[in-house]
Amino acid sequence: MTEDQRTYQAYLLRLWRVNSGRSTIWHASLEDPQTGARQGFADLKGLLAFLEEETRERNQPSAPPSPH
Repeated sequence: MTEDQRTYQAYLLRLWRVNSGRSTIWHASLEDPQTGARQGFADLKGLLAFLEEETRERNQPSAPPSPH
């Protein structure tokens, strides 16, 4: 992973509402514009959990270069 990949991430976010009985549930998808990979979410809670995990992983310091 390059330094830029650790400090910057872009997604295309799509949101849509689904009526479920008396309530409305927001669904979401994120698409990585570089790879086209798409991740879907049944609710906003799942979306936020994914983003928190992604940023947590990217906050980890990079391993020092190998002396070889």
